[in-house]
Amino acid sequence: MNQPLLHTTVLLDEAVDALLGRDPARADGAWIDATFGRGGHSRLILQRMGAQARLLAFDKDPEAIAEAARIADARFAIRHEGFRHLADLPAGSADGILMDLGVSSPQIDAPERGFSFRFDGPLDMRMDTTRGESVAQWLATAELGQIAEVIRDYGEERFAGPIAKAIVARRQERGPLTGTAELADLVAGAVKTREAGQNPATRTFQAFRIFINAELEELRQALEASLSVLRPGGRLVVISFHSLEDRIVKQFIAQHSKEVYDRRAPFAPPQPMRLKALERVKPGDAEVAANPRARSAVMRVAERTEVPA
Repeated sequence: MNQPLLHTTVLLDEAVDALLGRDPARADGAWIDATFGRGGHSRLILQRMGAQARLLAFDKDPEAIAEAARIADARFAIRHEGFRHLADLPAGSADGILMDLGVSSPQIDAPERGFSFRFDGPLDMRMDTTRGESVAQWLATAELGQIAEVIRDYGEERFAGPIAKAIVARRQERGPLTGTAELADLVAGAVKTREAGQNPATRTFQAFRIFINAELEELRQALEASLSVLRPGGRLVVISFHSLEDRIVKQFIAQHSKEVYDRRAPFAPPQPMRLKALERVKPGDAEVAANPRARSAVMRVAERTEVPA
């Protein structure tokens, strides 16, 4: 009998502390776990929030939705949607929004999901396996330039051109790629040098996963939606795991943490800042030692400063 795949939530206590804050009056607020995953953050939020509080979660993964069904708590609800659907919620309806942008360990470690080069499985990588195009389907028809662009932009891979050429050559010779192991082998053959300890396929797999799930576009949409959904004093807590995500979060918070002047009306009062940056947190040495996947995590916390428009 197969053992269930386990997931260790990164920055668990730190994220929930930042979200709920220290004010007891906030205990009965309305909270959002925008990326439920396997429910580590949601379960701790439920433990710490008040009896009249509410927690709404979002996730695209059907397996996450199945895991959420195990939570028997009338204060909790989940939507089978990506977190860009925060935009569907009423303005000023949440006291805090948590976004954990990491891929859960069960997703990575399940060969049938196709996220990892460590196992041979179908080349899928979709977060929501009920809809959309898999990586294999996209690679079957994508042009050389598009493949190279995705690998370069989303994987920050300097050998994007040679990798894309190897994929297209393989497709022309023997048909489309369908498995993760063969893709990893192709990448390894095209990458001339790599940082010590890093698999040559790491950046390419990251790039294809981000692209096929439109992860960066969805993050931008969700961040913009948070400005409307958060009440004054509401917290935005975001945990990122690679530089592309963290750069977007950092720039978003910085952009809205300053007054904005309209150059067309130089004497008009500035638009007030909409966020206040609070802190940046990295996992401690003990957490990284216990869970190496935590080593790249960065948590940024901000607070809503004005009544949503």
